[in-house]
Amino acid sequence: MALVIKDRVKETTSTTGTGTLTLAGALTGFDSFAAIGNGNTTYYSCTDGTDFEVGLGTYTASGTTLSRDTV
Repeated sequence: MALVIKDRVKETTSTTGTGTLTLAGALTGFDSFAAIGNGNTTYYSCTDGTDFEVGLGTYTASGTTLSRDTV
């Protein structure tokens, strides 16, 4: 597992709560978290338009998820 940083990665999710994010695909003009590589960690930020968080997460290709390792 490596720390990987990529430019222009942005995906949507309908996940609520504090668990692992299930990713729903990249926005037009952006890459998906698949660019990070399976099992690798990266910095992330997410928002619902009102609240936000930043953290370090691990991308998993199976199920296309991003864990919230450190918030």
